[in-house]
Amino acid sequence: MLFAAVVLAVPVARAQEQSQDIPPMRFAVVRSNAPGCEPNCPEWISAEGTIEADTPSLFKRTLKALKGRQLPVVVNSPGGNVDAAVTLGQMIRKNKLDIAVGTTVFYGCEPQMKNCQDNKGRGADYLGMAEDNGAMCNSACPLMFSGGIRRVVGDFAYLGVHQITTTYQREKLLYRTTYQIVNGRKKIISTRIVSRKNAGSYKTYEMSKAVEKKLSAYLKGMGIGDGVLLTMRNTPATEIHQLVLQNMLRMNLVTSLDTVELFTASTICKADPMPANCRAILTDKDKGTGSANVAAAQAKSALPSSAKTVAPKEADMRFVLVRGGNPLCNPDCPEWISAEGKITAQTPESLRQALDAVADRRLPIVISSQGGDVEGALAAGRLIRERKLDVVVAHTDFVDCDPAADCLAKDGVHTGLTIESEGECASVCAIMVAGGVRRLIGPAVRLSVGSVGFEDKVEAYLKEMAVRPGLFAISRDQRQLDRETILKFGLATGRQSADELTGATICRSVPRPDNCRVIPSANAEADMPAKL
Repeated sequence: MLFAAVVLAVPVARAQEQSQDIPPMRFAVVRSNAPGCEPNCPEWISAEGTIEADTPSLFKRTLKALKGRQLPVVVNSPGGNVDAAVTLGQMIRKNKLDIAVGTTVFYGCEPQMKNCQDNKGRGADYLGMAEDNGAMCNSACPLMFSGGIRRVVGDFAYLGVHQITTTYQREKLLYRTTYQIVNGRKKIISTRIVSRKNAGSYKTYEMSKAVEKKLSAYLKGMGIGDGVLLTMRNTPATEIHQLVLQNMLRMNLVTSLDTVELFTASTICKADPMPANCRAILTDKDKGTGSANVAAAQAKSALPSSAKTVAPKEADMRFVLVRGGNPLCNPDCPEWISAEGKITAQTPESLRQALDAVADRRLPIVISSQGGDVEGALAAGRLIRERKLDVVVAHTDFVDCDPAADCLAKDGVHTGLTIESEGECASVCAIMVAGGVRRLIGPAVRLSVGSVGFEDKVEAYLKEMAVRPGLFAISRDQRQLDRETILKFGLATGRQSADELTGATICRSVPRPDNCRVIPSANAEADMPAKL
């Protein structure tokens, strides 16, 4: 027999230390409890707490119970185990899930309650609403967050990083080795551990090359810029560097300037096509016509995309690519995107599709709207600012045919003219306008504002867009603003009119505007010199 004592140091990487007061992360599938939501409501996975070594196995159990349903993750976490956070991010990406920083306010039963019957018969174990106010994703949590397909934080949530802390746990091991002497030499028969004793621990705050290489490869694979890891490495472990929303966008850590409402707002299930995280639950109240409508919505969402009608309702805002119709501009004419109709929760996604269709071209938005949904206007305004677009308030008069009448334009581009005197911007329309880099509101335009609710969010947004506070507080009722008041609040960035961006002669300017495009004449090919 031979006894030997050895002290080993086992590393455990964490990106935070002070999470002892916050319980381990738990997962719960939540259904929206927003008024007027039923029978078709959004659902999501609430993920709250500290990331521990066994957190991925708990998440795996939650995903298995969903049987392939793709629900967005709403996370609120101070951080925790780095390896576990990376594994969670990989699981989220593998299952093609979206993620948002937010917290869930539960109604009735809560995850920590045992044998709760409050929600019995309502079709879901947990009901609640998601909000971003005060929610956090710090330390190791951004590694988990990076796995999302669509990733949003919002203005009132926090996402922060700092240096990784590696804790080495010392352990004293006592071995017993059995051997025998063969031909005068010692031959080991077996070795086993007799006892283990804690021998203390020590920490290091410097990121090892192996850890840095691993995290760099992971973030790169998720499409995240180098700035995240650089900021993490340069921030002391005793501090938290809160990332600014615009910087997160540049690093591609967030995919848009939206908030958690992008995935959890009660109105998203009215979109066409319906989001994957919407689920209809029929009750006694849904019999007859209501039941038929829900069944029709479910059948419509099950159709292949080629069989669906994607045309929005006539009252909803539509986005149309327009080319100046004044003969004086040919062959080099200005182009813009006409945005007219009611602003809804689906407006930001419709705008995103319209912008993606014109690729990298920076076309101004010519808007005329009586208002609509506040959150839809906030998200659309942020998208406009994200794409660095200008906004003009005016009506687009279509020369060829009106797209509202299902008229198909040649080559997908309608011809038209902007008319300021017929332009209108009421209520939350001004929120969407505020997103423009340049904002042109001519003297003939009718612009009115009033109280729209969501005061804190609206004021924070206006400050972000360099619009003076109090714009929507000047009147509880709708009140038309004169041009000087519009300029005073900074909603308009100058005294120019719509012609500054859509006029027939702007394409002759130097430098030439981004929204000009030359279309060769029909005889252009015949006029070219013969090729030898």
